Amino acid sequence: MRQAFVLAAVLFFGVPVARAQAPAPAQAPVALESVTPTAASARVEPESVHIGEPFVYQVTLTHPKEQRYELVAPKGEDSSVELLQQTRQRQDGPNDATTSFGLRFSAFELGSVALPDLTFDVATPDGPRRFVLKGKSVEVGSTLPPDANGQGAELFDYQPPQELPIRSWTLLYALAVALAVGLLAWMLVRWWLKRSKREKVIPVLPLDVRVRQSLDALKREDLPGRGLVKDFYVRLSEIVRGYLGERYDFEALECTSFELMTHLRKIPTPGLPEDALMRFISESDLVKYARADAAPEICAQSLAFGYDLLAKTYVVPPPPPTPDASGPRVQ
Repeated sequence: MRQAFVLAAVLFFGVPVARAQAPAPAQAPVALESVTPTAASARVEPESVHIGEPFVYQVTLTHPKEQRYELVAPKGEDSSVELLQQTRQRQDGPNDATTSFGLRFSAFELGSVALPDLTFDVATPDGPRRFVLKGKSVEVGSTLPPDANGQGAELFDYQPPQELPIRSWTLLYALAVALAVGLLAWMLVRWWLKRSKREKVIPVLPLDVRVRQSLDALKREDLPGRGLVKDFYVRLSEIVRGYLGERYDFEALECTSFELMTHLRKIPTPGLPEDALMRFISESDLVKYARADAAPEICAQSLAFGYDLLAKTYVVPPPPPTPDASGPRVQ
């Protein structure tokens, strides 16, 4: 038991107790020495403004050339005014320098509103200094007329954005343009209809004249002489088939060669050279579909067949009947 007390005493008095060291006291910021410029002036332009209307706080400092003044931006602790913009301009003279500051504010309280004090950091040959300029005041008036209360007009708090109807003539302009376009289109249609009625109807040429003109045009093009034998037979076949279809009143252009000859054999075709027509159809089919070649002499004979077919089969239609001149007259 005695040994236990001795051991406890040794542990209590022999082991140093660690004590928490108290934190070192925070050092207070070193206050800068103040300095005063040679001359300082401040003015508010204008001295009386409406609420919310911007105004300029102009500060001019004259100081030695070796000094430099920098404005510390106001922290905005005063909610009655708001700094919108600031400018700085320096002009050095022979001995002194002039630094001008322009501060653009807006006031949001009525009455005489005090502007914040302005603090300037000054760099001098002896170290940094500070200059504080007492703020001036500005008279802030209401935007309402003097008899606003009597007329029932009051100032209201800020409201969220609201939709306001704005008079617009866009719809009327669009309707006017649409009406003008419609009227112009109607006038153009009427003019076109009148012009179409005034146009002379060109009479259709007789069948033999049209076929002969087509054969003459094909002859002038001289397609075989230019190596276009297939094109020549395609054109000539269309002319011959078109003539037969219109002469005997059937769709000759849509028929095959076999159907064409079968239909012609079923109807009266006085003067039709059937053997020559079959040879022409065979030659043209060989050139168009079997890629056969034909000498210029053969092409000339085929073209001559077209003229011969027209001469042997075309019959001039009788003239339209005329009224009998000897008939009774209406008195």
